[in-house]
Amino acid sequence: MTACCSLFYFYNMEQHYFDANKDAWNKRTIVHKDSGFYDLASFKAGKSALNKTELDELGNVKGKSLLHLQCHFGMDTLSWAREGATVTGIDFSDEAINTAKQLSEELNIPATFICCNVYDTLQHIQQQFDLVFTSYGVIGWLPDLDKWATVIAQSLKPGGIFYMVEFHPVVWMMDDEFTFIKYAYHNESVIAEEQSGTYANRDADIHYSEYSWNHSISEVLNVLIKHGLAIQHFNEFSYSNYNCFNKTVQGDDGLWRIAGLENKIPMMYSVKAVKQ
Repeated sequence: MTACCSLFYFYNMEQHYFDANKDAWNKRTIVHKDSGFYDLASFKAGKSALNKTELDELGNVKGKSLLHLQCHFGMDTLSWAREGATVTGIDFSDEAINTAKQLSEELNIPATFICCNVYDTLQHIQQQFDLVFTSYGVIGWLPDLDKWATVIAQSLKPGGIFYMVEFHPVVWMMDDEFTFIKYAYHNESVIAEEQSGTYANRDADIHYSEYSWNHSISEVLNVLIKHGLAIQHFNEFSYSNYNCFNKTVQGDDGLWRIAGLENKIPMMYSVKAVKQ
């Protein structure tokens, strides 16, 4: 296969992965917005969708512009707006973005929502932001973090802050029952799986293919540094803020850990960085 043909094949396969994942997230969104996991009724009544982790670590956002990458159907984005930020949310699922726009209008919370692949963000925004935010189960859907970091760096004002909180790659190495290591820690190749249901409702009658990539901590930190972001902090957590994995038990602190592996493996991490 020639170099030209190889490149064409790569981009065709990448688009296939994105198309399949978009279909998967459209199906998930229809289930998620009505699930107890997301508890949309409480959100509409005024409860924040944000966790103490990101609220404490990102801090006061009042009066700041915030870009939320891979925002799903906008509950976190709109929660930052309730905290006083001027918000823009990006997601490739049209079901998710349509729901986010409906919530923004229904709750009278000003927000801009744009449906596009995160890699195409710069084609749809004409401003730089004080803050770029992303969280929980997002970068695993991206094959190339260099493109992702380019979007982050170019979307930030000088001195602007990037903040992410994400599930730890150690969690994604394990099989669903956390009995053995199934996948590589580093991004060796695409992980292709057939799925039914969703973490928000495991019995939901939805079926789809999905494609994901595991990204090591060093890959994440180094690509941000490469694009001119100075790391302010990197934290690891031995728990999950969400009950979205199999075999979890809830502690007295209300947080979730893998049964039998309580406080033995990292389950989340966070990064805060400033654009130099």
